[in-house]
Parts: sequence; structure tokens; C-alpha cells
Amino acid sequence: MAENKHWAEQLAERVLAEKKPPFVTGAGTTPSGPVHFGTVCEFLYPAKIRDMLKKGGHETGYNFVIDIMDAFDKVTVSMLPYEKELAPHLGKPLCDVPDPTGKTKSYGDYFYFQIRDVVSAFGVETNFVRMDELYASGKMDKYAKFFLQNEAQAKELVARTSGRTIDAKPGTGSGKQGGDWSPIMPICEKCGKIATTRVVSHDSENYEYACDKILKYTKGCGHAGKDSIYNHHYKILWRLDWPARLDLLGTSCEGAGVDHFTKGGSRDTLEAVFREMFKKEPPIGYRFGFILFEGKKYSKSKGIGMDVNELLTLLPPEVITFILVRPDVDENKDIVTSKENMLKMVEEYEQSQQFAEKMETQNAEPGTADRAQHKRALAYQLAGKRHWKTSFRDIMMYHSVHQDWDKVGELVGDVEGVRYLKPYLEAWKVRGFIPDEFNFIYNPKKAEGNVKDLFSSLSEGMSADDLQNGVFEFAKARSIAPGAFFKEIYMTLIGKERGPRLGKFIFALGVEKIKKDLL
Repeated sequence: MAENKHWAEQLAERVLAEKKPPFVTGAGTTPSGPVHFGTVCEFLYPAKIRDMLKKGGHETGYNFVIDIMDAFDKVTVSMLPYEKELAPHLGKPLCDVPDPTGKTKSYGDYFYFQIRDVVSAFGVETNFVRMDELYASGKMDKYAKFFLQNEAQAKELVARTSGRTIDAKPGTGSGKQGGDWSPIMPICEKCGKIATTRVVSHDSENYEYACDKILKYTKGCGHAGKDSIYNHHYKILWRLDWPARLDLLGTSCEGAGVDHFTKGGSRDTLEAVFREMFKKEPPIGYRFGFILFEGKKYSKSKGIGMDVNELLTLLPPEVITFILVRPDVDENKDIVTSKENMLKMVEEYEQSQQFAEKMETQNAEPGTADRAQHKRALAYQLAGKRHWKTSFRDIMMYHSVHQDWDKVGELVGDVEGVRYLKPYLEAWKVRGFIPDEFNFIYNPKKAEGNVKDLFSSLSEGMSADDLQNGVFEFAKARSIAPGAFFKEIYMTLIGKERGPRLGKFIFALGVEKIKKDLL
């Protein structure tokens, strides 16, 4: 049953049923600020649909478009120290705004390279498509020419699907406030801005423009000029650019955020352009929910939410991937970076391994198992298998006990796994993410009374479960309240009332060592 399947399976099946090979997934983002989780969803979701198609042995492709020609309309929070240097460039394409740090060619490139690094960190393989290069190559010219030739239809279609009123007549220049509508946005040859220009007249290849729009964040320089689409100093209007690039790249399936799929959103325009102007069926679309940070919507420009690179120092990429691909694609995902929730995210990933292994062992058909388990199993497979054998929780406890990573690796029999997790756990310690039960130093004091008798009764070779049960049995035999007795034991071992699971803790320390230290 399709409803029991993971969303990536469902979309892959739609692609196979409705499209022809090669099956190409697509996505895109604007490099206007630091990478955040909306960007991660942009490149992760199509990658996982592509992975499902590849798993079936089908010919696939995946293009990740970088909208580096979008207008620079706001200085992002991380760039505020350079606000004075950047302000004169507001309104220009991002690829033409200088990088104030001097590290890259442009403001857009600065964030584009960050995107590439994060995509690589998540192990995603894709073909990056830069829109400035796509326009410069001339591949978008046929679409610009097509929309200019059919401007009246394009204008009506955009107005109808967006629910907006477009007053000015096509190709006329009425009013210096720039109310004119055109399918293309010229780049002013004098000031370099794209946001403040308007086409005042054109034929199918040439156009005249005025740079006189007044916007909230910038205004035109007043220049009037002429150009040809074959000089590539323009960009197609977003609502037409999106369907044009998808058609050019042969995209089979592409998703977008909820805002693009609301009534009057750009997805409505895309579908109308394909069906009414291109005379084709549009790529399969799907919407993904908002990424929230402790209940608030992530925002690149407002600095709401932990930077992705920051979270990558705290959690392995496969855990982050699992958390993002496990829920239905259209669900909102709330990233809560509390001590408790950070550990919970890791453990949900670890625990899902058993469902994936069960599904692989039984060679279960998709959709035949309980959906919750099936989703967890598929999410685990799509995220990538874990690089450690011992649980994250136990490794954290062993290090709290021994304070020596090499020794921890030897004791748990997982040297490579401990080495892999070491930087994450060290970052947890620095950032204060170690849960209270593991945040201790083994500093024992001499045991007295019942605690002394308990440890005297234990013997080397007992398992962690034996030790745990032994403590309960000892308390029961002496009519001691277990809760109070456990507190007394922890106070003797670490000077705190609570700690990790006692049986595992004693096992990690070693019975003989405890007897030597306490008795």
C-alpha cells in the first residue's frame, strides 16, 4: 500500500510511472546568506529521491541550481560588519557584488562555496548549476525570446496564477516608478543593478530599458539604455525563470517550500507555463515543511537558528540527515538543541538500525511492515549506516569514567567508532551539551555501611545487567528504599545524587578497581 511507504519511495514511484528516463531530480537555492536547514532540505530531499531511483537500477541525474543572479536585497546578519561597503551594491546580481572578505570573487560566491562544502559534508553528489553561467552560455536565450514573443500571454498567465493585478501594458514605459511588467529583467550597463530596471520597449531579440525604479532598499541610477538578449545582460522573471530552467535541464521532479505551493504561489505559475505555453506536463512537484528552531522559523537573514556548520560539529551528518528525512516530507521539523534532545536525536538514529537490519534480513516488500518502523528503517538507510558500534550514550559514559579516548576505544572494543565520535563529544563538552547524568568526574570516597557491604558482595566477571540486578536484590534483602540507596551509591562514587545507569557504570569502572578505591 502506497500510504505505508516512505515519502521518498512514493515520489520515486510517481517519477517512474509518469516520466521517461533519464529521471532527473532538481533543486535550487539563493546564495544570499549562511547555509541553514532550509538549504539542507533543498539538497537532501531530491538526493534521496534520486537514491531510491538508483537503488532500482534506473538512469538518473540530479541538478542543484545556484540562483546567484538574484538581486542582492539585504545584508545578511553575518555580513553586517561590512554593511557600509556592501550598501552601494544593493540591487545588483549576487554574482556581481564584491566579496567584502576578499576570499572569493563575489558575495554570492562566498556563500555558494559554503553551500558546496556543506553538500560535501553530507556526502551528497550533485551537479551544481550556476545561473550566471547558464545565462552566459546563451542556453536561456531561447526562453527569453519565447517569453518576449508571447509577452501578453505570459503577463496574463502570471497575473492569473499569482492573483496579482498587473496594470501596465506590455512593452510600454508608463511612469518613472517602474510599474511596467516584462518577462525579463535587464542589468543596467551603468550601475550594474538588476532590481531597478524596467523594459520600456522591445522586439523578440532587442530591448530598451530604464533604470529608474525606486525600491525600499535601493533606487535606480536613471540611465536609459539598449541591449540584446544575445549579450546576456538580463535575467528572466522568477516565475518564468523557474519553469524555463526545469525544461532546459529536463527535470522530472522538483520540490520547494510551502510558500511556493500555496494558492497563488510560484508553483501555480510553473504548472500553467508548462501546460499552456510549453504544451508539456510539468515536473512532479512536492512541498516540504518549514524547518523550525525551537518553534521559530529559520531565517538566514535574521540569524534565527543554529548555523548548519555549527551543528555539524555537534552531530554526525548521518544523524542530521535521519532527523530530516524520517518525517513525511511536508511535515514541519523542529530542531531543538537542548541537552536532552541532542542525545535523543542520536539515539533515535541508533535504534533505527535494528529496523533497517530486520527489513534487509527479511527482504520485506516496501509498505508491508508497520509504517512507523518502515519509515525509520528507510530513513536510516537513506541517511547512511553508522560509523560506530557501541552506543553514543555508553561511549560518553566510558569517557566520563576514564577521561582517555584510546582507553575507551579499547574497553568497548570499537577503536574506530570512538575515534569517529571523539570530536563530536569533545564539542558537546565545550558547548555544555553533555547531559547531567554523564557530566561527572570519578572521585570516590571510602564506602560506609550498606554501600560498603554492597561492593564487598560484588565479584569480578559480573555483567552490567547482573550488577544492576544485584543492587536491587541487595536493597530488597535489607529492606532499603532503592531510590535513596542509589543516591547514596552515586554520592560515594562521584559526589552527585544521580549518574549513568548504575550497572553499566560499575561495569565500566571494574569491580576490582571499585573495591580497591572504596573499601
